Amino acid sequence: IAGRGFNIDSLAVGETEDPTTSRMTIVVDGDDRTIDQIEKQLNRCIDVITVVDLTKGAFIDRELMLVRVAVNAKTRTEVMGLAESLKAKVDDVGAKSVVIQIVGDAAKIRTALELLTPYGIKEIVRTGRVALAREVQPTSAKAKVLGV
Repeated sequence: IAGRGFNIDSLAVGETEDPTTSRMTIVVDGDDRTIDQIEKQLNRCIDVITVVDLTKGAFIDRELMLVRVAVNAKTRTEVMGLAESLKAKVDDVGAKSVVIQIVGDAAKIRTALELLTPYGIKEIVRTGRVALAREVQPTSAKAKVLGV
């Protein structure tokens, strides 16, 4: 995909209900022609079972992010309160920083980053998005999410 000049925004790979099969969730941004080309490339790979464009229907997506935020005695309570309002979990509290675990869709992750940035983000680790189609359809989305 990268060899063809397409950028992967997010890539997550993991075991499925069948331990002999892995699922890849690839997030790419592009027009219909670009997505069609990427799907064709993926379908040419011998080990690929199926490619599904989840944005053609309703889907659920989540990402896990751990973020270390700078704090002092004055801002620690504020940052921890902000984490609570985001329904995030505070995983570690230190003298100079707190580590917050945030799980959510792309909008929630983006909002959390916007709210935490003024305090001073020291470190971020993200898993990449994973997604499943909803049983009830349809909807639309901006970024394309491919389940492989």
